[in-house]
This record gives sequence, structure tokens and C-alpha cells, in this order.
Amino acid sequence: MSEQEARKADRPDREPKHEAADPKVLLGHHLKKLKLPTILAEYDKQARQCAEQGVDHPRYLLRLVELELIERQRKMVERRIRAAKFPATKSLDSFEFKALPDLNKVLVLELARCEYVIRRENVIALGPSGTGKTHLAIGLGLAACQKGMTVGFVTAAGLVNQLAEARDEKRLLRLQTSLAKLQLLIIDELGYVPLSQTGAELLFEVISQRYERGSTIVTSNLAFEDWTSIFGSERLTGALLDRLTHHVHILEMNGDSYRLKQSKARKTRSTGN
Repeated sequence: MSEQEARKADRPDREPKHEAADPKVLLGHHLKKLKLPTILAEYDKQARQCAEQGVDHPRYLLRLVELELIERQRKMVERRIRAAKFPATKSLDSFEFKALPDLNKVLVLELARCEYVIRRENVIALGPSGTGKTHLAIGLGLAACQKGMTVGFVTAAGLVNQLAEARDEKRLLRLQTSLAKLQLLIIDELGYVPLSQTGAELLFEVISQRYERGSTIVTSNLAFEDWTSIFGSERLTGALLDRLTHHVHILEMNGDSYRLKQSKARKTRSTGN
């Protein structure tokens, strides 16, 4: 055997031969192994369309790859939204800005671009019950999910309960670590339920650990000067506000409850008055 023949014999065949197998069966098998389900579902239909339209092979492959990427992006956003545990899915598109003429709509739309999350800045929404603070927070959270960011949503009371349970079960550090890693944490309804001293300290610890490491959105029905009634300590309240407001965007959401307005409107329509 010549040296050239020996080299050829030692070199593995770069083109596996499957003459006896159905190419579509093999293609389906390979695409499943490569975890390309959208290409598997679309390649035949796209091939026919490209043939009819005279599209060349590179553009045909480009279409398939783009479809795969779009579907992966969609599924990624869905996973982020599920992981965030929003109480409802409410986008900013459905927010009633007209009900709050004093709200800085330009700032809200700027926040929806999520650059504040990249800069690790905070957002605090203040206003009476029913003015849309939770809706706004969810809308900003959804926008962050759509940007591929990790988001968590929880009420202040719910978070304190989770922290207390984790402490009792000796897994507090693990929970604190997971909360600190979120790019955006939304703490809703701060001030609706007074906190115990232990609860206030646990909540402070979470916010302190996230300081300049991640963004936090807080909604509250109380003005800053009334937050001492939540935490029960001027020292603790001052330290918490110092961390939250160092890099912050404040949304004043003062106005009448639009939930109450909607309820009254429904009653008026039902009575015909």
C-alpha cells in the first residue's frame, strides 16, 4: 500500500453514507438530536416556498435559522415570565395613562427600555390604592422579561413570610442569594401590612444585598415620611431609604382609584342610569 493510500485509509470518512435510509427520517433524527425543533417543523414548507419564489440556498437556510431563533426567543421570554411569578399579565400598552394626568408618561416609557436595569437603578411608585401601581410594576417587569432579564415579583408581606420561613428551615442564605442574583426584583404593596421588627430587618437585608448589584421596583401607598410606621424604626427606615433612593426614579401616582371608577361605571351601565 502506498503512503497516499495509507493516509486515505486512516482518515475518517467525512460524509457518512446512508443510501439505504430515508433522508427525511435521518434529517428528522439529526435535527431532534441537535435540538432544532423549529427547523424540523419548517424546513419542508420553507423549501417549497423558496422553490416557488426562486430563493437560493443561503437565503433558504437563513430563513430556517431565523425562524429557529425567533421561536427560541419566544420560549425564553415565556420562561422568564413564568419564573417571575406575576399575579397577572398586564402590559404597559393597556395602562390607563389618561386616568393619571400627573404621572410622567415619558419617564415610564423610558423605563420600559430597561436601561435602568442595566445601570442597576431603582424605581419607586407612590400613590393611593387603585391608581395602577401594581399594573405599572408588572408592565415594567414584562418589558424586562422581553429583554431577556431575570425578574421576580412578590408582595412585601409575601416576601417577609418567605424569608421568615426560610430562616426557620435554615435555608435563608440560599433564598437571599437567589434574590440578590435577580436583575430586577419587584416588591409590591409595601405599607399595606405593618411589619414586625424581625420582618423589617429581613426585608432590609434583601434590599441592602441588592444595593448597586441589581434593580428593585417598590410600590407603596405611603409617602416616604410615613415609612417609619412600616419598619417601626427611624434608623432602619433611614438606612433603607438611603439605599433605595441613591439611584432612583420616583413615579408619583396620585389620583382617584380607577378601579373604583370602573366599578361605578359598570354599575351605571347595569342599572341603565
